[in-house]
Amino acid sequence: MPLLRLFASYRFSRYIKPVFLLWDVLLLNFSYFFSLYLRFGSLDNLMNQEVKTILLFSNILWILLVVISDAYKISRVERIEVILSKSAKLILFHSLITALFIVFLKYSDISRLRMLYFYLTFFCGVIFFRVLFIRILKYARSLGYNYRNVLIVGANDNGFKIAKILVSDLTYGYRILGFVDSIAPEKMNDEFFFLGKLDNIEEFIRDYSVDEIYVALTMDQNSKMVELINLCDRHLVRIKFIPQFHSYTKSRRVNIDYYDNLPVLRLRNEPLEKPLKRVQKKIFDILFSIIVIVLIGSWLFPILMLLVKLSSSGPIFFKQSRTGEDNNTFTCYKFRTMRVNSLSDELQATSHDPRITKLGAFMRKTNLDELPQFFNVLWGSMSVVGPRPHMLKHTEQYSELISNYLVRHFAKPGITGWAQVNGCRGETKLLEDMQKRVDLDIWYIENWSFLLDLKIIYKTVWNMFVGDEKAR
Repeated sequence: MPLLRLFASYRFSRYIKPVFLLWDVLLLNFSYFFSLYLRFGSLDNLMNQEVKTILLFSNILWILLVVISDAYKISRVERIEVILSKSAKLILFHSLITALFIVFLKYSDISRLRMLYFYLTFFCGVIFFRVLFIRILKYARSLGYNYRNVLIVGANDNGFKIAKILVSDLTYGYRILGFVDSIAPEKMNDEFFFLGKLDNIEEFIRDYSVDEIYVALTMDQNSKMVELINLCDRHLVRIKFIPQFHSYTKSRRVNIDYYDNLPVLRLRNEPLEKPLKRVQKKIFDILFSIIVIVLIGSWLFPILMLLVKLSSSGPIFFKQSRTGEDNNTFTCYKFRTMRVNSLSDELQATSHDPRITKLGAFMRKTNLDELPQFFNVLWGSMSVVGPRPHMLKHTEQYSELISNYLVRHFAKPGITGWAQVNGCRGETKLLEDMQKRVDLDIWYIENWSFLLDLKIIYKTVWNMFVGDEKAR
């Protein structure tokens, strides 16, 4: 395949940005003209001043967005779904800004239907080109073209992990030549082999045409780092370092901040630490709670209050002190689902718990007992979605048994959460049950997005109708 060999012989990382940008601009203008023709049957409207202004604005805006967001930055191991998701979000953002621009300038000659045609055409063209380009490139790599020879420095767990990731998919285009280290390992992974000692690395670089070196040395081998960097610079080899933070954290994402020129590693990504995202979540919490209270609570609350009162003697609402954001205590409200007892703050509900009334069992299974917590959301002590708040005794107990338990309190507690819609509800019989719940809560904190909240709400509502066998 001479043509494919020629195509794959280039380092496309150098050309992806200008090629994608050129194609996108051409496609944007084509989509604009095509949408005019599709809507009006001719291009006569192109001479309209408003139409020409929006065309110019669309081009400038797209170039600014891709430059600011670095949208064309693509790594070899990045999944195609992630690349397409970035492009889709960029087009959506472009359309929203353009719509605001049209409304602000009161452009009455701009056809809304024609703009819809424009963005649909542009979206389809962008996605098609991305898929075609990446699939051709990945196909070439799977045949052995456009690959990079990689040397791993450090025959240890981190070295083996990065090697497995790089060879897990042929379309990544990596070929592991082998491992080097100061001391030969007692046992090597069957997939790879040990080339030799670190002292001979310059010889390996020359003999094996190394393109990249991944350094996975341990902290006590730091003295070798400067020597390796200088060696790679002399031989035009790219060098990358595998940090050791995974040995003391379960976090899968880290962030690097720069204090002047000093890099500072943050082991946990928290989207809700950004003020705009916190405001977005707060506004949604308030609006969603008001809608639920007005449209559902106005007629359902009186019914449930009457039924609770008739089901057993005692107050309608159950109030309990629970642990909230930043480990602060707040009063959580629920419809009472148990007979009044002295152990409500000490003993969690269990399967077939005799304290639970028949009505209470139904309300727990359908989450109806949590409805008063929408007032907690309005008061600001809770969110619609977040880690479920636990009673104080559980916080005290599990914070001693699970090292990262309190991390879940970095976020405001929720009426529902990622752990709950993934089956972690009800009684925690084993420590492993709580650990799984904590891990899911932390994953939510590190991966929060508005769409994730909507997904959790949808799954919660769905479980209300189909029931949840783990509800207690």
